Amino acid sequence: MIVTLSANSSLDKTVNLEQTLVPGGVHRIISTHTDLGGKGINVARVAQEAGFPVRCVLPAKTQDPILELLDQVDLPYVCTEIPEAVRTNLTVIDASGETTKINEPGPTLDVEQEKLLLTALREQTGTLEDSDWVVLAGSLPPGLPDDFYVTCLQELASCQGRFAVDTSGQPLRALGKALGQVKVDLMKPNSFELAELLGGNGSEMERAAISGDLLPVARKAKELSERGVGAVLATLGPAGAILITEEGAWHGTSPDVRVRSTVGAGDSSLTGYVLAQSRGKSSEECLATALAYGAAACAKVGTQPPTPAEIHPEEAKITKLSL
Repeated sequence: MIVTLSANSSLDKTVNLEQTLVPGGVHRIISTHTDLGGKGINVARVAQEAGFPVRCVLPAKTQDPILELLDQVDLPYVCTEIPEAVRTNLTVIDASGETTKINEPGPTLDVEQEKLLLTALREQTGTLEDSDWVVLAGSLPPGLPDDFYVTCLQELASCQGRFAVDTSGQPLRALGKALGQVKVDLMKPNSFELAELLGGNGSEMERAAISGDLLPVARKAKELSERGVGAVLATLGPAGAILITEEGAWHGTSPDVRVRSTVGAGDSSLTGYVLAQSRGKSSEECLATALAYGAAACAKVGTQPPTPAEIHPEEAKITKLSL
């Protein structure tokens, strides 16, 4: 079982342009579609597509359009009621494949709605076993405190499952302050999020990785692991990803695909790792599976989940690192 929390779900509207996006210019849309969005929902959909039992916990108002879309794809969910509609996020993909995202902040939750969300999460995780996962992913809507994910981890301290957290900004920094005090089995930062937590320049670290110098990111990922995180999966865009666990460190590059959209690729990578780990795979196999899922997501338009037939971990290239 994989239980996900999607505290700030969304309707993701994707528009494709016939030309390169130019700030201040006039552009023509050649296609548009709307998908389910929110990291927790994305993870649950990818896992469900792979045949894993899932359940997504989210806040939404009665008859919110997002609930109809969840029903249409048969995704099991538990909804806590709020008065506002979920946000709509806009993704613009231009003719070169460049992706621009414009995200709304989301509905405002009050203290009572926060309590309802925590209660629902506790109820859905109470019977999990040590091979199951709880995934806390995405931004937080207005009204929820920055340390909400820390509170979730504290509230679920007796849960037998494993915990993955993927967030950024203030929620990430709040989590960073609590590392070592709460159980975190997996984090999936990119270079910019590593810099947020540990200092440094995210752009420089990613450029170094693309040019072949993996040590700046690898050392930051190792430092994060040493602060009490079971596994750190540091994603590096075109440079692949670095995995740090108690067993060692590895770098991997993705299978070659034609990139159509990067939306949801990180969520698919996280899910790939969780699925492989749940199946008892080695660290190298978990990294290869994460990269394969991320690549498959990049080959799709919008936030449609990749299918098992599209996953080719054997095409990922994995190298052991010495740190």
